[in-house]
Amino acid sequence: MQREIEELQRWYESQCDGDWEHEFGVKIGTLDNPGWLVDIDLEGTSLEDRAFAPIKDMEPERDWISCDVRENTFRGRSGPLMLGRILRVFLDWAHQEE
Repeated sequence: MQREIEELQRWYESQCDGDWEHEFGVKIGTLDNPGWLVDIDLEGTSLEDRAFAPIKDMEPERDWISCDVRENTFRGRSGPLMLGRILRVFLDWAHQEE
């Protein structure tokens, strides 16, 4: 997961233009079932209007993952061992050629 964190840091830094980071950003938190949540603001980025095919794999119980884009936000939710997978889904999508 170290690689994903480093890539996410670079993506975040590339969005910081003196304005974007004051209103938007990346949020990583935990769920009580247990699990992870990741919200990444897309407004003002090159990803703002890019299509994203939702991912929803709810089995097995502790390895579930759900990712989608709603209201200019990439939203990832997962089981407790899947944070790296959420980040990889986002990063692979972010690095795709349009």
